[in-house]
Amino acid sequence: MFYDLGSFEASEPPGMNQKGALMKNIERMVSVAMTLVVCSAIAQAQQLASWEMPVPFPNGTGNIPVGNTYLPPNETTVGTQTGTFPIGGPAYAAGTPTFGLLAGNTSAILSAFHTSTASVYTSPSGNGTTYAFSSNNWSPNDYYQVLLPTTGFQNLQLSWSQARSSTGPSTFSLQMSTNGSSFTELTPYTVLQSGGGGAPGTWNTGTFNPLYSSTVALPLTAENQSQLFLRFVNVTGTASAAAGANRIDSITVTSVPEPASLCAAAASAGLSFLIIRRRRSHETPGVV
Repeated sequence: MFYDLGSFEASEPPGMNQKGALMKNIERMVSVAMTLVVCSAIAQAQQLASWEMPVPFPNGTGNIPVGNTYLPPNETTVGTQTGTFPIGGPAYAAGTPTFGLLAGNTSAILSAFHTSTASVYTSPSGNGTTYAFSSNNWSPNDYYQVLLPTTGFQNLQLSWSQARSSTGPSTFSLQMSTNGSSFTELTPYTVLQSGGGGAPGTWNTGTFNPLYSSTVALPLTAENQSQLFLRFVNVTGTASAAAGANRIDSITVTSVPEPASLCAAAASAGLSFLIIRRRRSHETPGVV
């Protein structure tokens, strides 16, 4: 966006003294700057919740998680947290977001469900992150799920990364519910293989590969909900091989403001500044 500041002075009425013209130009420049700065600041997306795996899952004989359901671990030792984690404060509960406005909040939970009680949960490399949430023994309708409140938020967007092993399930459906029992499909999608012949890439801790990442705008019915359920459901027709794995990473829900309405508000603020400045100049002798 460009502004011809020279045109401001040219538009002044004849006879205005040089100082008055300069002050009016400054006022207009401030108004434009206020509009651009405020608009830019408030138009930034707000991250409600983001799930990454900050620590490895338990491993070793007798410690590896197995069963129908699982909540990925968070930092568990008070005082050892780093980055956005509350150093010296209470540890984040298992399954809660690691980042965002709902970080550590137990109203927001990431979990997995499997029909098979033999499903194993591990934490291999993520898509450019240290760990991902992985599981095997996939049957039709098994899923990963995030639950979170969206009260007070609009224009929601979901993004995530997902990959599979050569024998892991590839056909999935993103589904949504506001009551946890009746789900609506938002979009079907295919999960790409990570590593091995024919794979477009291999997940590792140092490189993000956008081919494995998806972003979906959530419908209006997802807004202002006390509970919003989002499921990544395996809709492959048959059970995968026992060792067939599927992993998910960097699940993020954001609220994206509408630039048009927000910039209108910012423009109004700039106009208000000019009006106030004008009133002061007329009420105070010698002020232009």
